Amino acid sequence: MTKDTQPGQRPLRVAIIEENSIRAAILIDGLQEAGILDVEVIETMTNMLRRLSTVDPDVIIIGIENPSRDVLEQMFQVSKLVSRPVAMFVDHSDGSMIQAAVEAGVSAYVVDGLRKERVKPIVDMAVSRFNAFDRLQRELLEARSELASRKVIERAKGILMKTRQLSEEEAYALLRQTAMNEKRKLVDIAQSVVTAASLLEK
Repeated sequence: MTKDTQPGQRPLRVAIIEENSIRAAILIDGLQEAGILDVEVIETMTNMLRRLSTVDPDVIIIGIENPSRDVLEQMFQVSKLVSRPVAMFVDHSDGSMIQAAVEAGVSAYVVDGLRKERVKPIVDMAVSRFNAFDRLQRELLEARSELASRKVIERAKGILMKTRQLSEEEAYALLRQTAMNEKRKLVDIAQSVVTAASLLEK
């Protein structure tokens, strides 16, 4: 069990993508000194996504000694496709690459900072940023879903008010009662009303 593992949790699993064995060793040392022992090194870019899905890491660390634009963009694609915190260590970069890293969802992008004592704090930061962004994304999706549901319910109420000569309160009560009787969600009943109305209009 690592220093960061709570009882009942499995140890943090980290995948390192790094072709240079010396740089990979620095990353491994930094993780091991922090008590993170479940580490898998991926030394080649070939079949990387398949390897990552096999390892199923909690965090991905990408090290690139001399990053070409093509290699960086390939790494950014990996970051977009895997829903995991990604920390990237590069030896040099420019403003456009940093911007591209942020857009790709890289949680921590470190230029010329590969030292073993920095590995653990940067992994922590990557996990923290990823979790915060993930929470915001979930909240945004929930808000959008709730707004869409409200619109459907409002449309269904309008249809019932018009076709059944009901007040707004009566239309809502009818939708609610039907949902309870059929043990379905209110929005599902509302969607059925809207769909039926659109079929009758054709």
